[in-house]
Amino acid sequence: MNKPVSTPSEPELSVVVGERRQLINLAYRLLGSLAEAEDAVQETYTRWYAMSRQQREAIESPGAWLTTVAGRICLDVLGSARARRERYVGAWIPEPLPDRTEWFSGRAGDGDGDPADPADRITLDESVNMAFLVVLESMTPAERVAFILHDVFRYPFPEVAGIVGRTPAACRQLASSARRRMRAAQAPAAATAGQAGLVRDFKEAWEAKDIKALVGLLDPDAKMTADGGGLVGTVLRPVEGSEQIAAYLIHIADKAPGLTLLERTVNGRPGLVAQHSGVTVTVAAFSLTDHRITHIWAVRNPEKLRPWTEITQN
Repeated sequence: MNKPVSTPSEPELSVVVGERRQLINLAYRLLGSLAEAEDAVQETYTRWYAMSRQQREAIESPGAWLTTVAGRICLDVLGSARARRERYVGAWIPEPLPDRTEWFSGRAGDGDGDPADPADRITLDESVNMAFLVVLESMTPAERVAFILHDVFRYPFPEVAGIVGRTPAACRQLASSARRRMRAAQAPAAATAGQAGLVRDFKEAWEAKDIKALVGLLDPDAKMTADGGGLVGTVLRPVEGSEQIAAYLIHIADKAPGLTLLERTVNGRPGLVAQHSGVTVTVAAFSLTDHRITHIWAVRNPEKLRPWTEITQN
């Protein structure tokens, strides 16, 4: 009996779809926006399925192809994002991410495969803490892509070169420059337990409207940056200095009675979520030393709070 002739088969759907988590993780770190990351990954898959079956079957490593395309899309987005952010009302802060395990006892989705919510696919490690993402914003698009691909995702420089469109040597220089920026900008972080304690003390002092306690918890040169995107009221320029920040926070507490503060993980670090009538209105991330708060990033733009709003609605 003759054996059936085997023919090359298209890569298994599960293999291709299984790359989505990695792509979302990559795109979020590159773009600092979950919404933009989702769009970039969707465009990547659109290009994959726009090819003929024969073209897809000829690709030796679908994962490498998807990563390359996603990286190039993100590079293009970063190039155009600079112009958009120059027109942005007030400061632009990367989109904060929740740790959904703090809000639910179970995971989102049906328990099989990837979670339903893209936010659940982001690994909350040091490469997504807010201070890290803010420094990434100061880099050129090519620096950012080369640094994230090589230093965070461990892609070799020849592969990075194929994505960035530079030589491996040039990509090595880009990553080295990005590394120097990161070292220069990041202060030594407090231990996680120390961070949580500082944030808790800050929350309690704010709730008590204790301006002296707030000043004591803030570094004298602390800075607070708020992002409303022109959609909600907030300061358009950073508030600088411990006394000025404390006074502003007391002003906010007086203007918004009934504000509820929750201790929650924000991008893998201890942070605060402010809710009014059960609706999340602000997510605050902190940069901390062992003893003081050095920077507060307060995201108020409702478009950037979508993952947090969806948590409370489910």
